[in-house]
Amino acid sequence: MSNLSKNYPWQTNVWQHLNQDNQRLPHALLLHGRAGIGKYDFARNLSQTLLCSSKSEQGHACGHCSSCNWFNDNSHPDFRLLSPEQEADSEDNVVSTKKTKKKTQISVAQIRELGSFLSLTSHRSNGLRIVLIHPAEALNIASANALLKMLEEPAEGVVFILVAHQLQRLLPTIISRCQKINMPIPDETQALAWLSGQGVQNAKQQLAYLEGSPIKVFIEQLQFSQLTEIWRFLALGHKLEPHIAAPTLIENSVETGIIAVQKWLYDIVAMRLGNQIRYHVQYTSALQVLAEKVNLSRLFDLQKKTDELRKLALHPLNHELQMESLLLEYTRIFTSK
Repeated sequence: MSNLSKNYPWQTNVWQHLNQDNQRLPHALLLHGRAGIGKYDFARNLSQTLLCSSKSEQGHACGHCSSCNWFNDNSHPDFRLLSPEQEADSEDNVVSTKKTKKKTQISVAQIRELGSFLSLTSHRSNGLRIVLIHPAEALNIASANALLKMLEEPAEGVVFILVAHQLQRLLPTIISRCQKINMPIPDETQALAWLSGQGVQNAKQQLAYLEGSPIKVFIEQLQFSQLTEIWRFLALGHKLEPHIAAPTLIENSVETGIIAVQKWLYDIVAMRLGNQIRYHVQYTSALQVLAEKVNLSRLFDLQKKTDELRKLALHPLNHELQMESLLLEYTRIFTSK
């Protein structure tokens, strides 16, 4: 995650509110909202600030005290971050060809390991200890219930900060034990101003493609150079050559390529039925031409197949052949005249 600023412009009011009340913080905060708006960065900054021994007048962590140095080195004794574990060989083991397998859940063992942490006294920071859980919807039933017991009988001086992209996936009993903070979404003006300040080019088009998430736009700058090539292929319509285009679509990841096709098909439908575009404003002319030639029935069938293929994106299939097959069907949804 980005450490570009202590907080993003659209988070100023929430930050000031929490800083005003930081002596009366509840034992559990739940930061929730759309993905890609900076919730995790906010939670990290808040954690560091709460632990800092020499805050600035603006209420930010100083960045240079021993507590901040520990935090920046990921070694603060009063801070724990819980996120889905990852099964993999060491990243330095470049000889291994074993693929990394990412876990999608926070295990009950991870929650239980907090027991010893919660029983300790604070090393510094006025007795505070922080547990950051991200994303909170990664808790499974067992780990959620184990956490619930800790929230029901909170340890002295411990603040839990939960970050959730999908609030509906959390147990209602966990939600009820937390103070909910609905994290603000930047409007287009705020998002474009921030991206401009980071030196991002063509920010308006990229923001549309990533559904208004400036953080995603910034993080995925390298991906957009590849996406430009993908869009160039898709604009060819029935003239696209699947065996040439397929490797480009799966170069970054299979899922990235499939999502690119999904959004492209969505805009063809939007252009055909409503003469409007959601994701690819810069390709309006090309999409208008394709929309005039498309067979809607075949396009809808292809959308279903694309949705199914996305579900298989992490399976050990021959993805290049799968993508070639998908792109071949793509060329067939257009009339050649």
